[in-house]
Amino acid sequence: MSQPIYRIENLVHRYNSRPVLAVDRLDIEPASILGLVGPNGSGKSTLLKLMAFILPPTQGRILFDGKAALPFDESVRFLVTLLTQDPYLMKRTVFKNIAYGLKVRGNRENWTRPVREALTMVGLDPDGFAQRQWDELSGGEAQRVALAARLVLKPRVLLLDEPTASVDAASSELIRAASLRARSEWGTTLVIASHDREWLYDVCDEVIHLFKGTPTGTGRSNMVFGPWIPEESGLYTKFLGDGLRFTVSAPPNADATAFIDPAVIRILDSREASAPANTAFVDGTVTRITSEKRSGNLFADVRAGSLKLVVRVDESHLAAMTLHRGWPVTLAYRPDSIRWR
Repeated sequence: MSQPIYRIENLVHRYNSRPVLAVDRLDIEPASILGLVGPNGSGKSTLLKLMAFILPPTQGRILFDGKAALPFDESVRFLVTLLTQDPYLMKRTVFKNIAYGLKVRGNRENWTRPVREALTMVGLDPDGFAQRQWDELSGGEAQRVALAARLVLKPRVLLLDEPTASVDAASSELIRAASLRARSEWGTTLVIASHDREWLYDVCDEVIHLFKGTPTGTGRSNMVFGPWIPEESGLYTKFLGDGLRFTVSAPPNADATAFIDPAVIRILDSREASAPANTAFVDGTVTRITSEKRSGNLFADVRAGSLKLVVRVDESHLAAMTLHRGWPVTLAYRPDSIRWR
């Protein structure tokens, strides 16, 4: 087995003594694609900054190729690069922005060819963009130039923090394609933090969920936020609108977050009269059916009022129900299958 390109051990990070991240152990294999998902404030950006060796962890260690590295260490400086949601470009031409990393790295060869290749890789015509000034670019163009400035270095690791959150659809697709091409052509390891879960599930070898700074599992998962309203039965409810409700077991507090595995939710044609007494139901509409890259499992996204749930579906069930987008379904689950955080 190859040595992991990253090994993170007993990692804790704090801002002004406030803990924001705690990762006991995380190994990332070379040339893999790792996705990070979680709500705002879950620690995704902090983890990427630590992995980019921009920040030192408060506790624990991060090994790169089996060796400890410090922030801005020469051993990792040009091997790991981070692209943030808001692109930072220097007040100079596109060509000079992209060539800057080559210059700092001490590359004395002609920069024209690699800069042109990097621009082409992100879908920008070198003849039309190389001599443009930094402030003559749209938001999507600026983000693609920022990505080109990282791709020109052919990094071993490319860290992407919400890379498509603030750009148009065309730029978003080009950024995604260029990032994946870096992995296929150079064996670049990708770590992607994004709210676009469907894209992550389509391309990643593994997706890790972060919640309040702690990994809570891998693969697809459902998070349902409070507040929760008590019922006479001892169960609790969240109202979803359109007369719908999501019922759970007693939460540890009224604002707790419920986690429910897609595998414990069943899709029904209608409510079963013979269902066990401890079964809860919620009606919804299928919005998407996808296949998970790593497991090959089929999943349905179901919209129930204000809530979107992911449900695992086996192929025989899918074929028998002719399940498709827009299909009305009833979801069944046991409230005691809820995990709380």
